[in-house]
Amino acid sequence: MITCFDIGGSSIKVAVAHSPDKVVAGRTLPTPLHDFEAFVATMQTLIADGPPAAHQLVSISICGVVDPETGALKCANIPCIDGRTLDQDLEHRLGCVVLVANDADCFTMAEAVAGAGRGHRVVFGAILGTGVGGGLVIDGTLLTGAGGYAGEWGHGPITATQAGNPAVDVPRFACGCGQVGCVDAVGGARGLERLHAHLHSTTLRSTDIMAQWLNPQDAHHAQACQTMDCYVDLVAEPLALVVNVVGASVIPVGGGLSNVKPLLSRLDSAVRARILRTTHAPLVVPSQCTVEPGLIGAGILGLNKAQA
Repeated sequence: MITCFDIGGSSIKVAVAHSPDKVVAGRTLPTPLHDFEAFVATMQTLIADGPPAAHQLVSISICGVVDPETGALKCANIPCIDGRTLDQDLEHRLGCVVLVANDADCFTMAEAVAGAGRGHRVVFGAILGTGVGGGLVIDGTLLTGAGGYAGEWGHGPITATQAGNPAVDVPRFACGCGQVGCVDAVGGARGLERLHAHLHSTTLRSTDIMAQWLNPQDAHHAQACQTMDCYVDLVAEPLALVVNVVGASVIPVGGGLSNVKPLLSRLDSAVRARILRTTHAPLVVPSQCTVEPGLIGAGILGLNKAQA
């Protein structure tokens, strides 16, 4: 039994993990962004809600990347912990062992053990949310990689400059990571909006673009269809490359865009048409740990550490 957290820029969620299949969620409190003392106090408050037996180890899913060699955390969304060796700082303050992991990695671990990836040797988890993220689990082991970066298919100058049918020119949009042409710049909700604005000189929310795409009677259906055709090309090609490189047999998808099932169906068909291996089984699938996958993944990683 351990305490696990899912910490993002808006909220801190807590749970007690009894086993990979039994993670009991507790309260949610706002995340203090600029005051580390308040950040620690919030965690202490939530820990105190749980049973004392769960306090020996705390496992955290967080919206940042931990360098496995130095322990330093890169977390732009929460300035008060950015650059800290958070596990050591919290161990000193909380008086217990602390494990810190990237939220996309925790999502992938949850899906590999308790979700859509159960029974698969190689699981690549993809996040299509505000931006694009990912993680990789092989034989039940999470791969973190040099500097903590593994599974980050959202970044790197890789996107095509033509997409859709008939093909249209697409610029290599600047990405927040400092590069141009990243999947993150077109593949998340903000990227979809950016792509639609480029193609049609119209600013719409991603939800509105999806609604127009799914409604043939909508006056702007044709525009939305062109945007989605381009989107699928731009996202499916790098995702197919990931499959060829790592040999994943399933790609559970999370994030807000994953809730649009016709989109995942289109991506699945497009990815399977572009990979070397012939398979008729679905490859790009909805995540199954739809309730708090960060908590589940953090719980699994923490339980594994406690049993090591």
